Amino acid sequence: MLEKAQSLKERLIHLRRTIHKHPELGFEELQTGALVAETLADLGIEFQSGIGKTGLVARLGNGNGPTIGVRADMDALPILEANEVEYKSQVPGKMHACGHDAHTAILMGAAMLLKDEPFDGEIRLLFQPSEEQKDNENKSGATRMIEDGAIDGLDAVIALHVDGKVDRGKVSIGEGYTLANSDRVVAKIFGAGGHGAMPHLSRDPLFLVAPVLTAIHGIVSRWVDPIQPAVVTIGRLAGGTAANVIPGEVEMDFSVRSITDEVRQQLLAEIEQALSIARTLGGDYSMEVLYGYPALYNDPSVTGWLKDTSARLIGVDNVENRPLSMGGEDFAFMVQESRGAMMFLGAKAPDGPPKQFHHPEFDIDEEALPIGAAVLAATALRFVRGEVS
Repeated sequence: MLEKAQSLKERLIHLRRTIHKHPELGFEELQTGALVAETLADLGIEFQSGIGKTGLVARLGNGNGPTIGVRADMDALPILEANEVEYKSQVPGKMHACGHDAHTAILMGAAMLLKDEPFDGEIRLLFQPSEEQKDNENKSGATRMIEDGAIDGLDAVIALHVDGKVDRGKVSIGEGYTLANSDRVVAKIFGAGGHGAMPHLSRDPLFLVAPVLTAIHGIVSRWVDPIQPAVVTIGRLAGGTAANVIPGEVEMDFSVRSITDEVRQQLLAEIEQALSIARTLGGDYSMEVLYGYPALYNDPSVTGWLKDTSARLIGVDNVENRPLSMGGEDFAFMVQESRGAMMFLGAKAPDGPPKQFHHPEFDIDEEALPIGAAVLAATALRFVRGEVS
C-alpha cells in the first residue's frame, strides 16, 4: 500500500498546493469541495455533497459487512501567511495554518488507493467542513455532519492530523484521552464610568478587575486537584478608550481546558466565584459559557489498529506514543458516536525547524502525504476485511 501511495506523491502534492493557494474558512469551503467532488467523480466514486452544509461523503464497497469512516477536515484559518513559497495563499488574511489542506489531499489519496480494492462492507470518506470555526448556533462541522447522518451506522471512525513538530516518516498516537475539552468564557466587569481626574465619583472597573485576575490565576494552582490536567487562560482583556476616561466596563475572554467533566464544571464554577469579587467591591459582572469540543478519547482497539498498520508500513521504531495535549479537536464529537481514534502524522522536514500550529509560517514536508494516505487506506481496508476488530 505504501509503494502504491508513493506513486501518487506528485498528484497529492499538486492537490495539497491547489487547496493551500485557495484557503477557505469554515462553512465556506465551496472551491475546496468542488475540487474534492471533481477528484471523486474522476475516480468513479459516488458521493453526496452539501453534507454538514459544505461537506462531502463518499462511499466505497457494497455495504454487506463492517463499516468504517475516514475523516478529513477542509477549512483554513484567518491568518496572513508569511511563507514565501510558490504555493503561498492567494487570499489575503486566510491561510491553511493547521494542515487541513494536507488532510484533504491525504483522504483523496486514500480514495485513489481504495477504489479498486475488493472487500465486503463499506469505507466511508468524510470530507468535513469547519473544524476551526462554529456557526451562529455554536456548532462546528463535525456536529453538522453528524446531524446530517454522515456517520450513521459506522462501526468505527479514524482520522489523522499532521504535526509539524514530529519528523516526517514517523507517526504518534496516544490511547485514551489525548486532547482536551476546549471551552470559552466571555465575561464583563461592570463599574461606573467617569472622569479620570475624579475617580471618587466613579466605580472603576479596571480597579475591580485586578483582584479578579489574581483569583482567576489561582484557580488551577490552588483549587484543582494537582494530578488533574486543567488550563485557564485569559486571552483578551479590554477596557477604556482614553487616559482621562474611566470606562464603564471591562471585557474578558477565557480559554478553559480540562479532561474530565468534573474538572470542566469546577473550572467554570471557580471562574464565576472569582468574577463575583467585583460585586463585593460595588461593581457587577456577567458571564457567558460557550461550550466547545469535548475531550478526544482514542478507543484502545482502534488505536491499536492504527499503531499496528503504521508499524507494518513504516517500521515499529517510527511509531511513537503521544502524550496528552490540552489542544482541542471537533473529531471528538464523532468518536462520541462511534468508537474511533486520531493519529498524528509527522510532517517536519528532518533537517528543518519545527512548525507550530496556527502560525503564519506553518508548513509541512510534503513527503509525508503518501505515508498518511497509505496508513488511512490500509487501516480501513484491514478493518473491513476482518483483519482487525
